[in-house]
Amino acid sequence: MALLEVRGLCAGYGAVPALDDVSFHVERGEIVALLGGNGAGKTTVARSVSGLHRASSGTVLFDGRDITRCGPQRIVQSGLSHVSDGRRVFPSLTVEENLDLGAYLDGRRKNVVAERREGVYRTFPRLAERRTQHAGSLSGGEQQMLVIGRGLMSEPSLLVLDEPSAGLAPTSIAALGESIAAIRAGGTAVVLIEQHLQVALQLADRLVVLQEGHVILGGRTAEVAADPRIGQMYFGDRNPLKT
Repeated sequence: MALLEVRGLCAGYGAVPALDDVSFHVERGEIVALLGGNGAGKTTVARSVSGLHRASSGTVLFDGRDITRCGPQRIVQSGLSHVSDGRRVFPSLTVEENLDLGAYLDGRRKNVVAERREGVYRTFPRLAERRTQHAGSLSGGEQQMLVIGRGLMSEPSLLVLDEPSAGLAPTSIAALGESIAAIRAGGTAVVLIEQHLQVALQLADRLVVLQEGHVILGGRTAEVAADPRIGQMYFGDRNPLKT
């Protein structure tokens, strides 16, 4: 049984459709990347799966349970954590205070919160060095580490990351990729929403490609990367990934 199974998902904003019959699945301990240009529907998929946007039809199963109509808090409790785009930290709070907000459902169990925080610091050692620093003074790469770390504080079995590499310098993107690989190695599955094809190719086990709210490609990373349609989408007529 897949950890996450999305079946025939349709969603929109008012009369404007955003997703049409989107289906894919994520196995336990797997990284699945959702690719596509602006307006392809990637963020709407993430918001619909995590309960932040109500799908008009379709089904979302998580760990065998139907969560299609569940609210965000219930979905977090079930083990699915969504890290939205934009590096939304609380700038006047310290790194440690930002992390602790991610464990709000277990906030009264101080020992549990402390153990999870130390786990985040092992994944992101730089955050441990900055634990008393205000989040607003961190670099862009450090803020991205912080929001992902905050998502890990609920101890999810699936982490949905929306555009984690957006706006980061190449060195920060490389460090982020290593951290995401370490998160998967620790047993947490990842849905990685990306515009950067190279990031997805390096990390993902499988790719799902969206265009105008439809799934146009899906499969093992090497198979999708070799498809001529991926080359046309990202590189024009020639696909350098095949050379």
